[in-house]
Amino acid sequence: MHDGLIDLRSDTVTRPTPAMRRAMAEAEVGDDVFGDDPTINSLQEAAAARLGKEAGLYVPTGSMGNQVALGALTRPGDEVLCHTDAHFLNYEGGSPAVHFGLVMRQLSGEGGTIRADDVGAAIRAGNDHNPCTAVVAMENTHNAAGGRIFPIDEARSISKVCREREVGAHIDGARIFNAEVATGTPAAEWASCADTVTFCFSKGLGAPVGSMVCSTREVITESRRLRKRLGGGMRQAGVLAAAARVALDTGVERLAEDHANARRLAEGLLELHPEAVDLDSVETNMVYLNLSPFSKPGTQVSDGLRSRGILTLGSPGGAMRLVTHRDVDGDDIERALGALRTVLAESD
Repeated sequence: MHDGLIDLRSDTVTRPTPAMRRAMAEAEVGDDVFGDDPTINSLQEAAAARLGKEAGLYVPTGSMGNQVALGALTRPGDEVLCHTDAHFLNYEGGSPAVHFGLVMRQLSGEGGTIRADDVGAAIRAGNDHNPCTAVVAMENTHNAAGGRIFPIDEARSISKVCREREVGAHIDGARIFNAEVATGTPAAEWASCADTVTFCFSKGLGAPVGSMVCSTREVITESRRLRKRLGGGMRQAGVLAAAARVALDTGVERLAEDHANARRLAEGLLELHPEAVDLDSVETNMVYLNLSPFSKPGTQVSDGLRSRGILTLGSPGGAMRLVTHRDVDGDDIERALGALRTVLAESD
């Protein structure tokens, strides 16, 4: 909690810790466009090693990470298979089409998970009429599905199909360490199922800026070129990477606290109405509140919560996403539940 406000809008809202601020102030820097920033170089090596990849590339945002990864694995006119609710399909401004001329082909699947059988049936070799399927993309954890975890066995099956059909695989792993902590399966196990994998330092790990792309040295060399094309060459960005390194070294294990707080929030909401939350869907740090039983639009609920010091993202629809993170503790969850009880019980 900061300034008396409890912010449940996203896990991107955290403030740098004192350790991060010290690391930023003391960071040794160089020109990263020339590959001379030692703090960034060290971070890239550590991230790649943690995910079992040859090399890493520090980028400003997760969206840019997804774009340079997809761009490095494709040619204009190629096709990418992805879930119908994929983040880079719906929330990154049409970037794959704008920047790299890619066609998105959507696959359905419960909980944000696409299936190997569907992937195998959808892959196309390309001809005079059809685009060539170049990449199959997975998302872990899946944002629009409420932080759901991509099953590791399904990821392995998709990887096998991709290798057999000579198609690339990408994992948008913005919150992949949430999946690691929730399941005990190392992030590197998921990363081994893909040619490229991205993850964010600025979400659950709590750093102020930055994401990572991990892959082979060859793919990262091409990704670096694409990063420059997109305006992502950041010069003395070691001051940012220093905070990201603190986040990587200290922020993973504590994600369990966020998961526990999300679970408590969901259980408290169920006390208000049995259809308020699908408890089985609360696997990590997100809770999707079903507002239909309360007959209130999200904007109204959000306004009522804001007046009580609780920040949420309200929409005209019947659902509201609530996200726990490092700056929300157990007491904050109880206070938020109290405010939700009041707002949801109010007559119009």
